[in-house]
Amino acid sequence: MPNLLVFYEQPERAQRTVVILFFRMQIIFYEDRNFQGRNYECSSDCPEMQSFFSRCNSIKVDSGCWVAYEKPNYSGYQYMLHKGEYPDYQRWAGFNDCIRSCRMVPPYKGNYRMKIFERSDFAGQNLELVEDCPDLHERFHTRDISSANVMEGYWMLHEHTNYRGRQYFLRPGEYRRHSEWGSTSATFGSLRRVTEIN
Repeated sequence: MPNLLVFYEQPERAQRTVVILFFRMQIIFYEDRNFQGRNYECSSDCPEMQSFFSRCNSIKVDSGCWVAYEKPNYSGYQYMLHKGEYPDYQRWAGFNDCIRSCRMVPPYKGNYRMKIFERSDFAGQNLELVEDCPDLHERFHTRDISSANVMEGYWMLHEHTNYRGRQYFLRPGEYRRHSEWGSTSATFGSLRRVTEIN
């Protein structure tokens, strides 16, 4: 549920009510499957969570959109988590029961625009995208993406076509090498906008 804040304005001849919604984003990590065992509630970015729980086998996203990471400091496998319940790690396409850091995706309502490049340092063939692309090879004619410039919005890059395989979260900014978004390989299959926020 959003926190509701109401302002009342009373101009000389009319009364107007202004309503502003503030969403408190929250995610809960559980050590055991089906939301059992020790748990940790989080409402902001957390670069290190190992001291709060030893493993993660289920997750509830109460609100917002989050990226969970296998290792501390936002590294390792990445998992995009939307509002909902994940009773075991296979439900978020997890490779294991390790979650060591998380980052919230800020609410965003606006345009989406990014440019991908075949080679590092924004070199080689390039393509500008403003919408989801389920098959990069079909559209870009190469599977190699070694650098990117995210101009607007938040994006997820996927290892395979149709948004399968490892995921990589890209925020607005310049990425001169694929290692800057956490990948050890420059081969990717699909790309999509992060649009589900609440």
